[in-house]
Amino acid sequence: MKEGFRQSMAWLHTWSGLLVGWVLFMVFATGTSAYFRDEISHWMKPELHTAHAASQATPAQAAGQAVRFLEREATGSTRWNIGLPSDREPDVRVTWTRPQPPGTPRQRPLAVQLDPATGERLAAPRATRGGDFFYRMHFDLHYMPALWARWIVGFCAMFMLVAIVSGIVTHRRIFSDFFTFRPRKGQRSWLDAHNATAVLALPYHLMITYTGLVTLMFMYMPWGAQTVYQGDQKTFFAEAFPNAAGSAPQKAAGRPAALVPLGPLVEQAQARWQGAAASRVVVTFPGDANAAVTVYRDGQSSLSSNHASVVFNGTTGQLLETRGEAVPAASETRGVFVGLHMGHFAGPVLRWLFFLSGLAGCVMVATGLLMWAVKERQKYAKALAKGGRIGFGLRLVDGLNLGAIAGLPLAMASFFWANRLIPVATPDRPAAEIAAFFTVWGVATVAGIAWPARRMWQVQLALGGLLFAAVPVLNPLTGGAGLITAGAAGHWSLVGFDATCLLLGAALLASAWWLGRRKPAARAGTAPRSAQAARPAQPAAPAPHPHPAGEPGLSPVRHTLAAAAAEGSSP
Repeated sequence: MKEGFRQSMAWLHTWSGLLVGWVLFMVFATGTSAYFRDEISHWMKPELHTAHAASQATPAQAAGQAVRFLEREATGSTRWNIGLPSDREPDVRVTWTRPQPPGTPRQRPLAVQLDPATGERLAAPRATRGGDFFYRMHFDLHYMPALWARWIVGFCAMFMLVAIVSGIVTHRRIFSDFFTFRPRKGQRSWLDAHNATAVLALPYHLMITYTGLVTLMFMYMPWGAQTVYQGDQKTFFAEAFPNAAGSAPQKAAGRPAALVPLGPLVEQAQARWQGAAASRVVVTFPGDANAAVTVYRDGQSSLSSNHASVVFNGTTGQLLETRGEAVPAASETRGVFVGLHMGHFAGPVLRWLFFLSGLAGCVMVATGLLMWAVKERQKYAKALAKGGRIGFGLRLVDGLNLGAIAGLPLAMASFFWANRLIPVATPDRPAAEIAAFFTVWGVATVAGIAWPARRMWQVQLALGGLLFAAVPVLNPLTGGAGLITAGAAGHWSLVGFDATCLLLGAALLASAWWLGRRKPAARAGTAPRSAQAARPAQPAAPAPHPHPAGEPGLSPVRHTLAAAAAEGSSP
């Protein structure tokens, strides 16, 4: 290679990050919000904010209450699914499938939320995807086939991994640079911010990128399993994931039989797991002689995503089998990687650390994209000084930077506002909320490409900041529990959501204010004419000596060119 190894790694770092940076920013932003997808979903259902009674119920008691409701409302169904209450999801969510004639299209199951203590149906919440939209968005990209989307995200994640490794190699003093920040230094300031946010959460960035690839490893690299199992995927998944299948009955017997009480079965399963809580119960063929009850362990009790389960006979309560308690080493290794990526095991403190690290990843990607634009703009300094224009490629990058970095937060805030402003009776309401998200994001991106100027950055950041900051005001005005009410009732997930929106709004507004206050380098360094006229004449200074190679000094002509470059659209 004509250049040294470190210079080659710098080139690789630049282009592997730039080419997919806009997708990576979206993946980081939506994936980071998914750490609190249960809390987001709860906030987006204001009908449930005041529905939780002070009474508490154990998982066993909640399961018994849910069965009584299902025996009244879901007779004839072949499958009941009971989501048990937890610290993050205080309600009981039950779903069931309706009987269908053979050959008819499969319908979506019915879903109802219940009070865990009484088993009574709670007020029907508005239809919304809630936090699940952001969770699915960060790897399914919505309006495209899921298979294509996951290949695209996997491709970008591989580029991200290359960018991280090459960045570590490139920056010789990466850890000392973490403590260095030089404000108002143009490209150097962007580099310092990029280095600081990258090093601050470097273990997290490596972990989240690599484990993200592992979650879909069998789609990206299926050849090993195909070769060993000769295409028999059923056998492969049965051996690799023992919790995925078992010996529970697959057909109804056709003979009615009473269902055994579920409370004692849940308690028996939790005792088997040394007190770990149960997360859900699935009843197949309820009211039939072949009924089976499967109790699943809560994911918060284990780092691995391979959650154990216990299967009981639904009419006698006899233990039929246990699953996921003796997992092969390779499967458990993958389960730990997937569990690290999902973060289900994390308690409140660790989940907030993951969230803050994800925000640092957003800033890392954003500063990398902006730094490239600032550096590239210097090549057009002469043309800009003469009143010319930048090239199409840089203008496109400026517009995409604007649409991604400023437009996406604006769209996310608009998604929350759409949840409260779209009428509850609107047909296919979740799709309307999502359409509002993409409409705002699309308009912001088109506006950014059409006018990639500093003023557009200010407008979009200010709008996003206002929408986020006003969420705590919007919440009580549209039927939700406000900060004071939620805090008094102990609904800390609602308090945390409103407070986080307020902080995000303040950060975006501060960024917009800083852009409006910041002056281009040429204007900031030019003295007013009146001051210049008042100065006494100075004797002519001797001609300056040329600066040695590598010295940061600039001649007056180069100062003018650099100032012209600084007046571009990058913030």
